[in-house]
Amino acid sequence: MDIKLKKIKSIRKIPVDWMIFIAIAILAVLFWTQRRFYVNLGLSWFFIYFFQRFLPVLMALLLTVKVFLRNNQFNGKRSAVTYYFSRWKDHVKTVLQAPTISLALIGIFFLTVLFGLVVSSAFFYPSRIELAWLTIYMLLYIMLVVPFVLSKLRRFTVIMNATMEIANGHVESTIHDTGRDVLSKLAEYINNMKKGYQNALENQIKSERLKTELITNVSHDLKTPLTSIINYVDLLKKEELPSETAKSHLQILERKAQRLKILIEDLFEVSKMTSGAVELNTEHLDVATLLTQAIAESKHHASNDAIEIRERIAKSPIYANLDGNKIWRVFENVIGNAMKYSLPGTRIYIYLDDLDHQVRLKIQNTAAYELDFAAEELFERFKRADVSRQTEGTGLGLTIVKSIVELHGGEINIEVDGDQFNVIVHLPKYRLK
Repeated sequence: MDIKLKKIKSIRKIPVDWMIFIAIAILAVLFWTQRRFYVNLGLSWFFIYFFQRFLPVLMALLLTVKVFLRNNQFNGKRSAVTYYFSRWKDHVKTVLQAPTISLALIGIFFLTVLFGLVVSSAFFYPSRIELAWLTIYMLLYIMLVVPFVLSKLRRFTVIMNATMEIANGHVESTIHDTGRDVLSKLAEYINNMKKGYQNALENQIKSERLKTELITNVSHDLKTPLTSIINYVDLLKKEELPSETAKSHLQILERKAQRLKILIEDLFEVSKMTSGAVELNTEHLDVATLLTQAIAESKHHASNDAIEIRERIAKSPIYANLDGNKIWRVFENVIGNAMKYSLPGTRIYIYLDDLDHQVRLKIQNTAAYELDFAAEELFERFKRADVSRQTEGTGLGLTIVKSIVELHGGEINIEVDGDQFNVIVHLPKYRLK
């Protein structure tokens, strides 16, 4: 019993394509030897004809059942025949969804059937005319059908190999297919998928890099004021300092503590902006007046007297529904950045234009620092034009500004042309809900 079971299991392991090949080989041998075999047995014409027709059908039926039982599982609630034909119906529906492929398959099917009929009739009942037609048909079949099938298989193989390359992480190559059929569309979809995968991979690498920079910058910006605070506290504790010196140290302590407080508040503000936990208190305000006040205050607190501000503001009033406090912070930040990072002895130009449905603010200055990275990266957390981080600031200002502008339904862009630095803000007059 064990030997029989092993034989049965070994037969079941034979691939289906090998079964088909073996069946065709057996049929070919039988067809070639049938006449001599039948004549030697002395069988009647009826039995010869019946055996000739019945045996191929029987082998095809057994092979079909074998393939069906191996490749299909049915749930037992309906018969195997019903399940078999339902699967065929599903396959036909799926193929018909792609008209070009379905027509090609139908054409190949009928041509193959016709080829088999011609070969069968010419093989068993040959005549000169039939052999001539068979020769012509075989030539046409080989010249037209076979190249067509091979071309489709080649293109499909190229697409499959490209898909495997993408699955293995190689996204450099592109599928070049200039056809107009379904395979071309499939190649286009895979190329688009590859581009999306490549963009996602680049974004992931960029995200990891930004995460590392974020940790480094946060550590630096927190450590610097904390170190100063600790050092000055130690000085105040250990030495008998004159009152003036102690007062100076306390002022430095206060300044460092304020810087640390601002950094923590900015971090908290960025966190709220990112999580969407910020509500706007919009009001009908005059943007021109608000900007004029922000410019005046920035001039008052300016530490660089060598920089001159020139403004060109459209005729007041320019009304818009905005959150006054948050827009004030936008104006304060972008003007402060322009004054902080401008080349001494240059001018800052501020323009405010009244457009149909929005207000446009443009700030132009000559940068004192050369940007060795994309301007859009300034919107990232802790990214600063002063890479050496010698100037005051947290590197979170533009991140907060961008979030505020986008909360209002506007947009902010940075343009760099040589040493000319332009910040352009568009704010809608009426926020779309």
